[in-house]
Amino acid sequence: MSAHPPRTDGDGPLTGSGTGPARQVRAVRLGPRSVAALVLISAIGVMAFGWPLLADSASGLAHSKDAPWLFAALLPMLLAVVVATIADTGLDAKAIAMLGVLAAAGAAMRPLGAGTAGIEPMFFLMVLSGRVLGPGFGFVLGSVAMFASALLTGGVGPWMPFQMLTMGWVSMGAGLLPGPDRLRGRRELAVLAAYGAVAAVLYGLIMNLQGWPYIAGMASGVSFVPGDPLDQNLARYIAYCLATSLGWDLPRALVTVVLTFTLGGTVLKALRRATRRAAFDVPVSFSPEPPRGAASP
Repeated sequence: MSAHPPRTDGDGPLTGSGTGPARQVRAVRLGPRSVAALVLISAIGVMAFGWPLLADSASGLAHSKDAPWLFAALLPMLLAVVVATIADTGLDAKAIAMLGVLAAAGAAMRPLGAGTAGIEPMFFLMVLSGRVLGPGFGFVLGSVAMFASALLTGGVGPWMPFQMLTMGWVSMGAGLLPGPDRLRGRRELAVLAAYGAVAAVLYGLIMNLQGWPYIAGMASGVSFVPGDPLDQNLARYIAYCLATSLGWDLPRALVTVVLTFTLGGTVLKALRRATRRAAFDVPVSFSPEPPRGAASP
């Protein structure tokens, strides 16, 4: 009786029995503490980005010049998320090694086009890595990769925690996309390309909120007015984005789409092959040593 080889979809065996779709391998499994930490940091991040539009005119925060330094406390909280994830899920040496490799690759890719019409190939790798390795690993990877790239390029400042948080959201969102076990081939690339394009534009729009309220000397039609109604400041913010950052956000989205369709299949196969060989979710067990002189089975 001959054994049938396992069926494949181009990315390796679907299951050990050769039937059904492959289960997504997650290098970091989110436990209760990790989920709570992610929810907390995300809620504080929304407040940190959105306070200029939501602060009441009577509050001192609406006219504060120290807000970016106050919200720079996001950095230690981001690091706390990493610590909570490691403590709650038992991040092993293999996952840490893969995190280091991918973070270094992402950090090295960012300077290739940063500052040149928004060409940032880093987004492509963060999206695909989050897709394969899951949302928990994706959030940690996005944050660590952005931190490493800031050190590499000298981009350390009060904006860095915001960049780390936003890139963590981008990579985590890719891990939450539907069909991680079943969707493969061109359809999966189309989903990832569409997500990458939207995420690349949203990244720029969200990061604009970090610096827009503090830029002086702008025309009144695009400048932030502390305490003004939400609709008026929101209209100025949209005008500011259209006049300044959209020329960087759209090329970033286009580069992400092109790289996903041209290199995405190869990168996905490599990442999935590496995660299968690493066997993150296989518990380590030790067999007792047989007594000396005992016959081997």
